[in-house]
Amino acid sequence: MDVTPQNLRAIYTSLSTSFNQRLRATTTLYGRVAMDVNSTSSKNEYPRLDDLPGFREWVGDRHVHDLSEMTYAIQNKSFEKTIGIDRDKIEDDEIGIFTPVVQQFGQDTALFPDLLVFDLMKRANQVVCYDSQYFFDTDHPSYNDQGREISVSNFQAGAGPAWYLIDDSQVIKPFIYQKRRPFTFVSRTALTDDNVFNAKKFVYGVDGRCNVGVGMWQTAFMSKAALTPDNYAAARAAMTSIRRRDGAPLAIAPRILVVPPALEGAARALMANDMISKDVGGTPVAVSNEWKGTAEVLVVPYLG
Repeated sequence: MDVTPQNLRAIYTSLSTSFNQRLRATTTLYGRVAMDVNSTSSKNEYPRLDDLPGFREWVGDRHVHDLSEMTYAIQNKSFEKTIGIDRDKIEDDEIGIFTPVVQQFGQDTALFPDLLVFDLMKRANQVVCYDSQYFFDTDHPSYNDQGREISVSNFQAGAGPAWYLIDDSQVIKPFIYQKRRPFTFVSRTALTDDNVFNAKKFVYGVDGRCNVGVGMWQTAFMSKAALTPDNYAAARAAMTSIRRRDGAPLAIAPRILVVPPALEGAARALMANDMISKDVGGTPVAVSNEWKGTAEVLVVPYLG
């Protein structure tokens, strides 16, 4: 193949099409636990996400609830992935072997938010959120039914692989995927570009700007204890008992049981079996499974 501007444009069009087709066809998981937020600057600042008031009877003037001055900032970051194709490969018409590589680029780009969000999820018991506590912690400030401040936990200690309960019904989700600039397929293939002139490399890459952060801790629970009926029940009870500042229930509804591959069997058994084994005085006894179907099992390989 002659290395001409026309042929190089045709190659770019072909590779870009392959990239975008794979990008659109790839299924992602992060949207189950994170909300997309657009960004127009170097960072976004978020108010306390649990300061939204409940409704009250309108008697007299409106009661204005000021959102807390405490903010949580997510700084955008730039990310890239780049390959070089030797000029000889193009001259010898071997560009077809790079089509699967570019398709993989498209798939990796689509899955990159998954990688970021679930990596954050794994270590969120060491990530500080807007209330100055770790996102998964044992002593978040919250409220009882009288509106008095109490301490609330969304973390269960243990030595096993972590599993999570998520309420995905809320508008504000546990995590935030912040998008500054979409990931796009770009090239440096002009015959006068330094990489072509000096190293005979035609360069193709993907780049974009984004970042992730934590949202409402009330909508997520992390446990490192064994995935047993009792521990599952305790996690659900902790989540569903959380209240607003005015004492009204926050109406948390744990609907997704998120597990790494190592806990898939235990999770599916707990969610699907009619009978389960329960320890009664040191003896395992088969009892009716009251937790059957109470959450959807979501197996996430990034949590392994």
